[in-house]
Amino acid sequence: RARGCSGGGGGGGDGGGGGGNDASSRPRSSLSLSSSRRKARTNPRIPIISEGGQPMQPESLMMTFGYKTSLSEGAIKCPLFQTSTFVFESAQKGKEHFELAYGLREPKDGEEQGLIYSRLNNPDMEILEDRLAVWDNAEACVSFASGLAGITTTILAYTKPGDCIIYTEPLYGGTHHFLEHELKKWDVHAIAIPAGVRLTSKHEKRVREQMDGRALALALVETPANPTNRLVDLADISNMIAHLTADQDPKRRVPLCVDNTFLGPLFMHPLEHGADIVLYSATKFIGGHSDVVAGAALGDADVLMPIRTLRTFLGNMLSPMDGWLLMRSLETLKMRMSISQQNARVVAQWLKDHPAVTHVHYLDLIPANHPMRDVYDRQCLGSGSLIAFEVRGGESGAFACMDRMQLIKTAVSLGGTESLVEHPASMTHAGMSAEDKARLGVTSGLIRFSVGVECVDDILADLSNALAHL
Repeated sequence: RARGCSGGGGGGGDGGGGGGNDASSRPRSSLSLSSSRRKARTNPRIPIISEGGQPMQPESLMMTFGYKTSLSEGAIKCPLFQTSTFVFESAQKGKEHFELAYGLREPKDGEEQGLIYSRLNNPDMEILEDRLAVWDNAEACVSFASGLAGITTTILAYTKPGDCIIYTEPLYGGTHHFLEHELKKWDVHAIAIPAGVRLTSKHEKRVREQMDGRALALALVETPANPTNRLVDLADISNMIAHLTADQDPKRRVPLCVDNTFLGPLFMHPLEHGADIVLYSATKFIGGHSDVVAGAALGDADVLMPIRTLRTFLGNMLSPMDGWLLMRSLETLKMRMSISQQNARVVAQWLKDHPAVTHVHYLDLIPANHPMRDVYDRQCLGSGSLIAFEVRGGESGAFACMDRMQLIKTAVSLGGTESLVEHPASMTHAGMSAEDKARLGVTSGLIRFSVGVECVDDILADLSNALAHL
C-alpha cells in the first residue's frame, strides 16, 4: 500500500460500523456539485518524470500507482491479499484505527487509516480504487461487487422517502427495473426524460408537473444510452437540475450521476462536463476479459462519502480477488479499448452498406446536421466499440442472424476482448413494456453488438455469413 487512501468511510471489524459526517448535509451550489469546477484538475499524487515536466499518463501509472514494492517483499506486482481481517500491531493501534474509522478524531500529521477488515478496506481494493480514479482525474473512487450495486447504492445514499429522481431513457434494463419498481416501495418517484434530443423548457415543465411538489434528490444519466447509443447533453441536464432545485434547500446536494460504462474511462470523462459522480460496470471494458463482475463510483471524496458509508453497511464491496483481477486488466485498458474501437469503426461502415441491415446506431455515423453531433464532438473523445444495428425480419430475422454466427457469440455482456451480440428486446430489456420499447427504439430486429479485438476481417466474414440469408 502506498497510502491508506480509501480505508475509512466508516465501519468496524465484526459487523460494527459508522463513520464520517453525512455529506448530503454539506453546502453546495444551486446548480450541481461540480458547477464551479468544470476544468480538468491535476492530481497532486501523480508522479512527474522530470522537474517541470508533464504528469505521467494513465496507461503508464497502471503499472505502479498506489503500490510500494518494499511493503510486499519486492514483488513487482501487487499480491492478492486474500484475507478477511488484519492483525493490529498493538491494542493501542487497533484503538487508533477505529477512532479514525468512526470519525472520532482527526488524523495526526502523516497518519493514515490503517487496515481493519476487508469489508472496509483491503490493499487490493484500495490500490484498484486509486488507479481507477486516475483515468477520470477523480479525487476518489468507491468499488463494488457489481455495476448495479454501485448504481443502487449511489441512489439509496442520496434519496429518502418522498423524493423524486430524474433519469434518461433508454438505459440498462436492470437500472430501469430498480428505478420503476423497487424504488416505489420506498416512495421514491422516478421521472424519465428522453436521451437523443436537446432538452427544452417543455421537457422541464413536464418534469416539474410530475414532481408534484417532491424534492429532487439526484439525476441519473446513461450516455450513450443502452442499447441505442443515444447521447445526452450533460450541460442540458445540469441546467435542468439548477432550475428544478432553485426553491430547494441549498445545503442539500443533488448530484448529477453519469453511467459512463459504454465509453469510459477512455473515451469520455463526465467530471469534466459537469457530472458529480461517474458510475461504471467495471465488468465491461475495465475488466475486459469476461471473468469478473464489479462496479465503481468516482468523484470528489466528500461527494462519495455517503456512498462509501452505505457500502459498509450493505456489504456490497469488491472482493480482494476481483480487485486483483481488475488491476491486471487496467494495464491493458487503453490497448484493448483502442483496438476494439478501431474494429468497430470498420464494422459499422460495413453494416451501413449491407442490404439486410435497415439501420446502424453508432456514434461515428451521427450525421453532421443532427443536433447530437455537436454533443458527440464536445463530450466524447471517441466512438467506442458498441454498435446497435437493425435487420430485416424482426425477431425471427435477428435470431436467424445471431444463430448463424460462429466467431461472434451470443451473451449479455459487452466490453470484453471477444465479440458478443445480444437481442435487447427479448433479453436485457425484456422487462420493458411493448409501448416503451417501440417509443425508445428497442425494436424486435435490433441487435446489440460489442465489437472485440479479433482480426476485423474475421469479424466481417462472420457477419457476412450470418446476414447472407436475410
